[in-house]
Amino acid sequence: MSDISRDGGGATTGVPAPVLGKKFTVGSILLEGRAFFALIAIIAVFSILSENYFTLSNFLIMTSQVAIFGLLAVGMLVVILSGGIDLSVGSTLALCGVFAGFLMQGVELQALGVLVYLPVWAVVICTLAMGAFVGVVNGVLVAFFKVPAFVATLGTLYVARGAALLMTNGLTFNNLSGRPDIGNTGFEWLGFNRLWGIPISIFVLTVVAVSVHLLLVRTAFGRWLYSTGGNASAAELSGVPVKRVIVSVYVISGMCAAIAGIVLSSQLTSAGPTAGTTYELTAIAAVVVGGASLMGGRGNVRGTLLGAFVIVFLGAGLVITGVSSYWQTVFTGAVIVLAVMLNSIQYGGPRKK
Repeated sequence: MSDISRDGGGATTGVPAPVLGKKFTVGSILLEGRAFFALIAIIAVFSILSENYFTLSNFLIMTSQVAIFGLLAVGMLVVILSGGIDLSVGSTLALCGVFAGFLMQGVELQALGVLVYLPVWAVVICTLAMGAFVGVVNGVLVAFFKVPAFVATLGTLYVARGAALLMTNGLTFNNLSGRPDIGNTGFEWLGFNRLWGIPISIFVLTVVAVSVHLLLVRTAFGRWLYSTGGNASAAELSGVPVKRVIVSVYVISGMCAAIAGIVLSSQLTSAGPTAGTTYELTAIAAVVVGGASLMGGRGNVRGTLLGAFVIVFLGAGLVITGVSSYWQTVFTGAVIVLAVMLNSIQYGGPRKK
């Protein structure tokens, strides 16, 4: 069952579609739950091919990777729901990671001749602000200057990556353990600590995903967002603040990328300017595999998370079974193309805006 329905004006909303009179066949059930069934099939196949795949330790490693791509994908989802795209999330991840690393190294106040170590919470807030700033730039370019989202975020991709390189002079911040003697424990606890045997990063992803899900299905903003993606012109005529919605979704995407940058830096205990390269493509793939439409107005958090699990679990399975990296690229690309085809079948082809 689709998580969205159309209102009288043809726009899409976050209200569940009515099921009265809807016929469920085997084909429709497989189509609706394709991401879930694909994930089950992947786990089953690779568990047969390798005895090391279906183990608790390997699952925890894979879910830690899902946390990174899941955060990016959730942010990408809200942008795609608006009918846009954000190609800058990988570079934003790198910029925010090195920015957090820079702050963790200590901020030198030359006028006072002292080196100040910020507490972790202050570093996190500053890093989120950096991600939000990148999102504001993207949103303003798209909403107010009418720059196509593809072009605007492609430019931001290069600017953010260049800024990360300039900040580090092409090097990597290696020691992010902070100064425990003054209460600054660094980011290591986020990347290595576990709660009830589950990596902390999974709880971070869960909090973000649940928050975005509630935002989409329980608030007026969520209805505005689906309406904007369904038909931006009709939504604006209906009183929806379309420009504000567009700016907001890019801010959310930038903040999700910032959180992903913090999590990745904590897992690696280092922050480099080349981190996150091509991650934006993986995030888009997860959203598409999860059943969202690139035309906007259709998709949900649940499907996007399943898409992230599919992409990561598939890649990990190919690595464990010794498949060539070249074939891994081929298989991943084939999965994305198949997902787009299935989305087209489910939604009946592209909509007219």
